[in-house]
Amino acid sequence: MASRSNRLTSLDRRSLLHRSLTLGALAATPSLITVSTRAADNATVNMQLGWLASNGILGEVVAKQQGYYEEEGIALEVTPGGPGVDGVASVAAGRSGVGQLSSSPSLMLARSAGIPVKAFAAGYQQHPFTYFSLAGDPIREPKDMIGKTIATQPTAVILLRALLAKNGIDEGDVEIVNMGSDMNQLMTGQAAAVTGWLTNTNALKVLGDDRVDMRLWDTGIQLYANVYYTTDDQLTEHADVLANYLRGSARGWGFAKANPAEAVDMLVAEYPNLDRDSELEAVGPVLGFGFNDTTAANGWGSMNASNWQAQIDTYASLEQFEGETPSVDDVMTTAVLEATTDIRKEIG
Repeated sequence: MASRSNRLTSLDRRSLLHRSLTLGALAATPSLITVSTRAADNATVNMQLGWLASNGILGEVVAKQQGYYEEEGIALEVTPGGPGVDGVASVAAGRSGVGQLSSSPSLMLARSAGIPVKAFAAGYQQHPFTYFSLAGDPIREPKDMIGKTIATQPTAVILLRALLAKNGIDEGDVEIVNMGSDMNQLMTGQAAAVTGWLTNTNALKVLGDDRVDMRLWDTGIQLYANVYYTTDDQLTEHADVLANYLRGSARGWGFAKANPAEAVDMLVAEYPNLDRDSELEAVGPVLGFGFNDTTAANGWGSMNASNWQAQIDTYASLEQFEGETPSVDDVMTTAVLEATTDIRKEIG
């Protein structure tokens, strides 16, 4: 079982290394933070998503529709991700100026592979990734996994391995199987737990009132989600544009926090494929992960070096870094956060 997990993660690491080798061929692509020579024109920022557009960019949609970006001198363009889309490579090659990753470890692995990307804000203060079980056979804490079958996505096997290691549980005491596209393995008793995001309220409905949640965060693996990142060059050359972009985003998320239903209407208007009723159910959890005691003290988008260091240490202990183990300064910067402290604290 452990060897299968290692093969999966090795494939992920090799793909990152392959990506880094192809960047030289892409380097001639013009950077999509573009600043017009005419003072009256806005700077265009292309935002590359790690996946399809969803409520993870609720604040950005609001900021665009409310004119906050325009007031900050920004013209935002959003490029969705999805199957077969390598968002990190797109940002690193300059096809997009900024990106959003679903989970912070992806950025650490990319940096270890020699890709010059760096986080500058965290959209979700706590990761929504959760282990779901049922009341008849509940998993409320890590020790409850012993002797059980846990179904998880292949890309999330490393998260389960980290959870077990953090809590002193031998991998041989848990059977790890690949999860399908829905909750069927849990509902039919094939697995004692399945995994997903707490913000995906539509997918969770099938579990009903018997659902038992164990958040990855509460097991000691404390990752950031919806991480904003860019390249070292963009941070050097366009620090002012990045600050204006983050200021506009903060204002959009602040409006969403104060007016969640109206924000959902804007999101669905921008992306009609989304279901309004489902998004209204999800907006509470979404805002709950974006705003908490940390943002109340330090402002929306905050992140800290000690949390990043703990993540690096965990992944290093599991031998996940193919190249050199990155430092905190390699993977994150607080420069953009510091440049936007005033507005971010107002809505934190």
